[in-house]
Amino acid sequence: MEEVLTLSGTRLARMIRKQEITSLEVVQLHIDHITKVNPAINALVRDRFDAARKEARAADRRIKQDDPESLPPFLGVPCTIKESFMLTGMPNSSGLVARKNIVSRKDATTVVRLRQAGAIPLGVTNVPELCMWMETHNKLYGRTNNPYDHRHIVGGSSGGEGAIVGSGGSPFGLGADIGGSIRMPAFFNGVFGHKATGGLVPNTGQYPLARNQAMRYLSTGPLARRAEDLMPLLKLMAGPDNEDTGCVEMKIHSITGVQLRGLTVIDVEDNGKTKVSADLMSAQHRAADYLKSKGARVKKMKFSALAHSFDIWSSMLSASDQESFNVSLGNGVRLRAVPEFMKWALRISDHTLPSLVLAMAEDLFRFMPARTKKLVDAGLQLRQDLVDAIGHNGIMLYPSYSRPAPVHGRPLLTPFDFAYTAILNMMELPVTQVPLGLNDAGLPLGVQVASIHGNDHVTIAVALELEKAFGGWVPPDIGLLKRT
Repeated sequence: MEEVLTLSGTRLARMIRKQEITSLEVVQLHIDHITKVNPAINALVRDRFDAARKEARAADRRIKQDDPESLPPFLGVPCTIKESFMLTGMPNSSGLVARKNIVSRKDATTVVRLRQAGAIPLGVTNVPELCMWMETHNKLYGRTNNPYDHRHIVGGSSGGEGAIVGSGGSPFGLGADIGGSIRMPAFFNGVFGHKATGGLVPNTGQYPLARNQAMRYLSTGPLARRAEDLMPLLKLMAGPDNEDTGCVEMKIHSITGVQLRGLTVIDVEDNGKTKVSADLMSAQHRAADYLKSKGARVKKMKFSALAHSFDIWSSMLSASDQESFNVSLGNGVRLRAVPEFMKWALRISDHTLPSLVLAMAEDLFRFMPARTKKLVDAGLQLRQDLVDAIGHNGIMLYPSYSRPAPVHGRPLLTPFDFAYTAILNMMELPVTQVPLGLNDAGLPLGVQVASIHGNDHVTIAVALELEKAFGGWVPPDIGLLKRT
């Protein structure tokens, strides 16, 4: 029965439909596993286990009564949801203490679609304060720890999702990504994650929520322990909902037509500014060599504009006229950042240090409109350069971060390293995060696989091939986790 905790949601759904195992058994196994591992990792911050068991029993009754062909694709399969998404009856604080009593009265659009597909949410998972940092920690729920070594971070902002899926507690989960918030947690926790083409999946029902052009920079999507879940989950979540104005109807192509032979692979080793660790670089080289052995045409390339990734990301986000972070942090009232920082120094603030630093720095780009416009133009040119280089039948391999999951607190010393993922949000490109085994310290390795707009099927197809070659997700040693 422990094998159940390693299977994809697609495989579990098939087993449940064939009555090889009941939904209740699958749900209970995941609940038991979460109960075992969550005290060490603090990934799931509010559960709905009783409701999940009730929904599992209903799914089992439906399977016995209905035509198997009429059943939804993920009927009876457990999942988890990032706490920043609305899930009926669950908190929706986004880690902000002032929102601790906010309880969702309805489901976000993508949660509705997951549940209509038969998935059973087990609960909601932790996030950084207001989803704006790469380490998942807030004053409401505390810190989330990496399932491979709890001294290390899980990433953000979908860090709780990455950790619970990476620990085996959930086959797949729902995340969102405006600067790497799906891909970094997927990378640090050794699982798959997909950032869809901008505008493919609606973002409705999240807090906080981007606006204007940034609705296409923000991408809602899946994290999963097995790559075969990515495409079916993407298909069921995609499409306009008449609320997210940035979401448009797009054709999602089949992965069956993707061939490695003749595929163009642009291998970009770094951004020209932030050094990448040797183990990550070696893993990316192995992925490129494997694709080349299967007939792909590999080209090593550099793009000088990538050295300005953080500035481009910040400028394009600022130019899209987002709600003031100070106001969001103050829950509708502009926060006085400097006095609040003094409270933090005295350990009496309800806010985290990264949030306060961001609050003090957010006006920087607004006072430099000419520089901002120049960087926005550079971003648009980079977008075109990447599309031209990758081509219709191509991908780009690109580092996920500067190193495998760093220890807690380390990102404060290198705060711009997330630019490796963030820049691709501004490009609106589809990107799949692919695990590539573990390094000598037992931490996950991985690589980003990007392509041109609308080529989500290409990046996911390559992820499936790399999973076959390198094994994909490697379940962590839970006994070791409990000892550390």
